[in-house]
Amino acid sequence: MQVTPYRIILFGQNITKLKDFYIENFGFSLVEEIEDQWAVLKAGSMELAFHKIGEAYQTTEEFKAVSNTKLIFKVEGDLAGLRERLIDKGVLLGEIKSFEGIKALFCDGEDVEGNVFQLEEQLG
Repeated sequence: MQVTPYRIILFGQNITKLKDFYIENFGFSLVEEIEDQWAVLKAGSMELAFHKIGEAYQTTEEFKAVSNTKLIFKVEGDLAGLRERLIDKGVLLGEIKSFEGIKALFCDGEDVEGNVFQLEEQLG
C-alpha cells in the first residue's frame, strides 16, 4: 500500500478572500467551490483547500490564523522579481535569505488571514 498526500486544508474565516489571494498571486486554478464555505485550488501536484471555520471561532474583527504550519511553494525562475511584484500588490513578504549548505533562496510571507508561506527557488 502506498499513501500519498494530495491536499492540504486551511481553515479560515473569509474563504473567498483566501481563494482570491492564491489565484491572483500564484496563478492556482479553482477545482471546486461552495461559495463562502469551501474552495479547492490546484497548486501544482497538490491541492490547496480552504474550509470555513466553525461559528465559535468566527469574529467580526480581522481574522488572523494562529498556526505552526508553513506552506512551501517552489518557484521556477526569478524569486526576487516575484517578491517585488507581490510586495507591489501589498503582499506581506520578508527579505530573501539563504542558508549555508543549502542551494536555494527563501522568502517568507503571509496571506490575507495570516497563514505563513515560504517561496523557495532552487539554485543550480
